[in-house]
Amino acid sequence: MNAERPKVYYTAVFLHVSFQAIKHSMAGGGKRDSLPCWLDTGLLMMLSRELRDCRDLAGSSDDIRQALDAACYQCGLLLAQCPGALNSTLCHQHLDAILQPLQQAIEMLAAPPGTSPASFWQATARRLRRGWRR
Repeated sequence: MNAERPKVYYTAVFLHVSFQAIKHSMAGGGKRDSLPCWLDTGLLMMLSRELRDCRDLAGSSDDIRQALDAACYQCGLLLAQCPGALNSTLCHQHLDAILQPLQQAIEMLAAPPGTSPASFWQATARRLRRGWRR
């Protein structure tokens, strides 16, 4: 694991891939599909807990936290109607509503952080300490 990327990034990627796998494994998904949606609620509950933990790991970053809050909210809505209360089309829409803010959070987490004066001096101090140890 790259030390420059926070754990929340890798957790968000894991969650995104997991929800995508669920979506792609479902039958149906057409606009007129009336097949009942029978998702594994145990798996959804586990992913929901991971999603909440990921949101808590995001800390004070407002934009990332808002995106993860939206994904948590949508996951809660899906769980409230699962299993069997949704048709396949609505289930796909709920999964899309979870995936979209997760993707936003991943993109924000992947962006390089801005160079603040404090981080500049910290990086300089690290380079100096490495130079002295040689």
